[in-house]
Amino acid sequence: MSTILAFVLAGAQPMPMVVIDEADTVREGPAPHGRIGQSTAWRISDAVPAPRSFEFRKRALHVGAAIGIHAIDHDEIYYVLEGTGTVHSDGEERQLRPGMAAWLYSGSNVSIRQTGDQPLVLLIAYPNKPGN
Repeated sequence: MSTILAFVLAGAQPMPMVVIDEADTVREGPAPHGRIGQSTAWRISDAVPAPRSFEFRKRALHVGAAIGIHAIDHDEIYYVLEGTGTVHSDGEERQLRPGMAAWLYSGSNVSIRQTGDQPLVLLIAYPNKPGN
């Protein structure tokens, strides 16, 4: 039996849709994981009531900023909307530009830094731990 059919037969009601305006979620401050430069964060999924299965964020790393090296215990995606940057995962570095995504794997040590003369604007998505 399909998951959808089982859901319908069980009579479960889906959660209502949530629509979020990113302007309501914006925060300015140091970049995470090392406070290397300034960034703008749109914590979009924070507006979704718990429980939610994943996080969805937008972040602009200002010129010279970086999300410092940190270990991840989940897969994580960085998708570039604007600007250029360098992503790091366990000693490997790759250049990123708009339209490129970096899929980072659980257990890795990762970071990303802005390069060039324009902010690096990213969409970031990763799963939540159960219960969040």
